[in-house]
Amino acid sequence: MTNRPVFPHRLAHALALAGLLCASALPAHAARAQYDFNPGWKLHVGDPRDAAEASFDDSAWKAVTLPRAWNEDDAYGKDIVDHSTGVAWYRKHFQLQNHQPGQKVFLEFEGARQAAEVYVNGKRIGLHENGINAFGFDISAALLPGDNVVAVRTDNSWDYREKATNQRYQWADKNFNANYGGLPKNVRLHVTEPLYQTLPLFSTLGTTGVYVYARDFDIKKRSATIWAESEVRNDAPQARTFIYEIELRDKDGKRVARFAAPSQTVAPGATTTVKASALVKNLHFWSWGYGYLYDVVTTLKVNGKPLDTVTTRTGFRKTEFGQGVVKLNDRVLQMKGYAQRTSNEWPAVGMSVPAWLSDYGNGMALASNANLVRWMHIAPWKQDVESLDRIGLMQAMPAGDSERDVDGRRWEQRVEAMVDAIVYNRNSPSILFYESGNKGVSAEHMREMKTLRDKYDPYGGRAAGSREMLSSELQQVSEYGGEMLYINKSARMPMWAMEYNRDEGARKFWDDFTPPFHKDGDGPLHKGESAAAYNRNQDSFALQNVSTWYDYWRERPGTGTRVSSGGVNIIFSDSNTHHRGAENYRRSGEVDAMRIPKDGFFAHQVMWDGWVDVEKPRAHIVGHWNYTPGTKKPVHVISSADSVKLLLNGKEVGAAKQSKRFVFTFDDVAWQEGELKAVGYDARGKKICEAMLATAGKPAALRLTTIASPHGLRADGADLALVQVEVVDAKGRRNPVALDTVHFDLQGPAEWRGGIAQGKDNYILARSLPVEGGVNRVLVRSTPQAGRIVVRARAEGLAPAQVAFASAPVRVAAGLAPLPQAQPLFLGRGPTPDTPSFKVSRVAVPVASSTAPSNGASTALSYDDDETTTWASKGGEAAEITYTLARPARLSELALKLTGWRERSYPLRISVDGEEVYAGTTPKNLGYVTLPLKPRLGSTVRIALDGKVDEAGAIKLTEVANQANVDTGGKALSTSALSIVEAEFYELP
Repeated sequence: MTNRPVFPHRLAHALALAGLLCASALPAHAARAQYDFNPGWKLHVGDPRDAAEASFDDSAWKAVTLPRAWNEDDAYGKDIVDHSTGVAWYRKHFQLQNHQPGQKVFLEFEGARQAAEVYVNGKRIGLHENGINAFGFDISAALLPGDNVVAVRTDNSWDYREKATNQRYQWADKNFNANYGGLPKNVRLHVTEPLYQTLPLFSTLGTTGVYVYARDFDIKKRSATIWAESEVRNDAPQARTFIYEIELRDKDGKRVARFAAPSQTVAPGATTTVKASALVKNLHFWSWGYGYLYDVVTTLKVNGKPLDTVTTRTGFRKTEFGQGVVKLNDRVLQMKGYAQRTSNEWPAVGMSVPAWLSDYGNGMALASNANLVRWMHIAPWKQDVESLDRIGLMQAMPAGDSERDVDGRRWEQRVEAMVDAIVYNRNSPSILFYESGNKGVSAEHMREMKTLRDKYDPYGGRAAGSREMLSSELQQVSEYGGEMLYINKSARMPMWAMEYNRDEGARKFWDDFTPPFHKDGDGPLHKGESAAAYNRNQDSFALQNVSTWYDYWRERPGTGTRVSSGGVNIIFSDSNTHHRGAENYRRSGEVDAMRIPKDGFFAHQVMWDGWVDVEKPRAHIVGHWNYTPGTKKPVHVISSADSVKLLLNGKEVGAAKQSKRFVFTFDDVAWQEGELKAVGYDARGKKICEAMLATAGKPAALRLTTIASPHGLRADGADLALVQVEVVDAKGRRNPVALDTVHFDLQGPAEWRGGIAQGKDNYILARSLPVEGGVNRVLVRSTPQAGRIVVRARAEGLAPAQVAFASAPVRVAAGLAPLPQAQPLFLGRGPTPDTPSFKVSRVAVPVASSTAPSNGASTALSYDDDETTTWASKGGEAAEITYTLARPARLSELALKLTGWRERSYPLRISVDGEEVYAGTTPKNLGYVTLPLKPRLGSTVRIALDGKVDEAGAIKLTEVANQANVDTGGKALSTSALSIVEAEFYELP
């Protein structure tokens, strides 16, 4: 099978758990046995009587391998509000041969939706209801010799209520939380001796497991003190004395350190926490795009023999959060990434994908040069958390929320979800932020969330915060914050935008000049208003991505004392959640649902290739170069170069108009067949990057390519392979305007899951579907039978294609399988550079005092590093304010956050020591406007309104949950008032 990952893989060693223990025997004095419990389930949608009983006849039920949402067919086939809901049962038979009296057996579920009631051999074991977190149960007492039956009753009703309190869960929301019901996540089985290290499943087992962390970092010397803590339980009838030993292994399995704690004794029925530490040198620190992980093997030894061993895969990195910035391994990093739906779903499969496909999709985000994923509303599942560990992509982890702070039992539910999420995921180096709410929370609630962090993860190097948290009071409690949609700045804690750029655009539509000739913005109204921003073509969607990011880039670290720590674009991949455009799913992604890039993907790749400043120059030509004779169109080049030239068949084409720093536009370029090349130059005229488009010939054939796991396709009934289909010309070049319908045929032991395209039911599960822009993809799922699989494709007038690959058998004995082989690590970006990540471009000049003829007592509110306070002149009074600088300075720029920033343009006159240095009207913006000043040495700066405020042409933003979220305060102001949230004065360095 051909494997074509988007980013280069470097294989890591496989996790060898005692030789991948089989189900037939449990070796004495060995590491605990851990099994893949995913194979061999039966599924029934409905609520039959006595389904919990071991004797129940489930022979007619559907055979499935987990993870599997029972309503997976709904993924992208239905609007989120129409996802199928109700009761579904899952049952499984298994045996534990040679199971010894006193041994402990635990079931670990990575999650269920919404509620799961678990039975073993007809005995009710427990209930889990929040639809987010992992959970597990001790099933030791319910097991029988020979055959055992696990039965799970799930209920994913939107209005499910907690049994004990009758309270709904706030996050069971039809806007954003796609409802993939049942058991859509992995299940594991653990067998231990009576003396064992607990599992990190707090709400159901009351235990916290293993905790690994590093302290006393010396980044330059590559050393740190590595700590391991294990919660140990003794369920034996007598006291047990043991030694706690730790072994640290690098990515290749080589031991790099070994240390232990002194011998200790734990009483029968007691639980204790043991810990040990050692200084370790020559460490490889985990970093952005450098997912270096170690195996920390913690062992309980009794009489010199290992009795219980746990392997924790983790990485070590140093973090700092303060002075408005985030530091990773002592280097400042501006947040650049995506607010992604936690479902992270795929068509006709939902969220239940194999680990390699999680790495592939998340790796695409990394390949766009993102450094952060903010999972939205609810905590991600373990597979995505570990995926981001492996590839070196930071993440922000929420608990559970909808769109506001809550109280009573709903707040308690959120706290419980956060505790579970912290305990279960605290060994993942990629988690840098714990998010307390999808909207601001009170100071009291923020303190409570920080207390949880300090109790369960005191040394993990993670900031506790929430969306918003803008006021001085909240900044004293929270450790990070930031609104959605707007730019926030701070000299105290990092502020990064929690979601921005909501526009939508279908991958099918290149521009106005390309079939099917969709006019940019055409589409149905949304809530009675124009939805043009949600029905964009690819070209305008990419340009909007640049335009929005430019405001965050302009206020990046290095531009003053108060800075923006960046932001996350909503979303990365088209999502089966609420939408404002023509389709029944959200098309805000930089890639489509099959992870095929749009132009916006490459726009981010250009702008984000650096920790703060761009470190690797790039260029991308928006669109394609297959038009009809007589076409004249603008050509947009997105580049981080200082200047760009455009050449058509070797001849230079006009001059570029540069905008938003990264956009170079060449107007009215007449199309000619051939090669279009953009060449980027630095400020000295040196060539530093280039990009090229070539005209493809007429469609001649189809081409199929498989994309699969580095380890090959597993015949387990759950693994997936992507098959990419392209329409190519006689030279094998993809034709970017082809829209041909392709008919597929599948032969062999595999299940068709298909792809997605614009049309009836989005072509979900269809065996015939069109390419868009000359390319599409389909999913094929393995079955439990291994063998040769053949995919054939044909289209009218094109040469057909086929691809063959094989699925490899997976050993399953008595319902149990060995854990899958670990996925490789991505180390492509290399370790954290030891050079500065930005060049200081301007220096803030502090303000000593201020006066104003109107509201003079509140002028200091305009430079108090608090974006919830404002100075404003009163109607009918002089609309001006004067600042006295702390020292004389030759100012070069003035940055202002003006009330009503996206709806109001202020005509201003600005003078320094009485000499006018600026006259003009501020543009509408997403938070801050920077005004260039005529250089003038001085100490006093006067800002005066010069006429009426212009409220025409506001930047429109539509909010689904609460329109107040987009309020900028401008509607309450007179057009004759000057209102300043923050004023900042700058000189050149």
